Amino acid sequence: MKEFTHLDEDGRARMVDVTAKKATLREATAQGAVIMHPETFQRIMTGGIAKGDVLGVAKVAGIMGAKRTAELIPMCHPLNITSVEIAFHPIEDKHCIEIEAQVKLTGKTGVEMEALTAVAVAALTIYDMCKAVDREMAISDIRLVEKKGGKSGHFVRGT
Repeated sequence: MKEFTHLDEDGRARMVDVTAKKATLREATAQGAVIMHPETFQRIMTGGIAKGDVLGVAKVAGIMGAKRTAELIPMCHPLNITSVEIAFHPIEDKHCIEIEAQVKLTGKTGVEMEALTAVAVAALTIYDMCKAVDREMAISDIRLVEKKGGKSGHFVRGT
């Protein structure tokens, strides 16, 4: 089993020192979903939510979340992110919206947390904009699906 990198030799939390690492291209893709009542799904798809364009606002929120990850997760390094892409995949028969975030940069540390945060913030934004009509929505399965770059190499989540 690998060691936890965010703990020092005494088991105390620490920020990992990346000073000596070389800057390389880093990419991460995360996914998650918001599951809702069929009526809520239809209202989102047809623009019937009073607060406005749910997916448009959630996309901007996800991008902002990726950019502010270091402010939310204590041991994350502030990063100069160069790209954040957010995509929504509505699945009508499951009345859910799948969210995918891809984050990139050239740097000394990865962007997994930024991709995961982007998905989480986009999902929370969908919930916030629709909670007046559906408090039973569920945010589900937020996970890293792919990571490229860095010392640990290429990771693709198993099926």
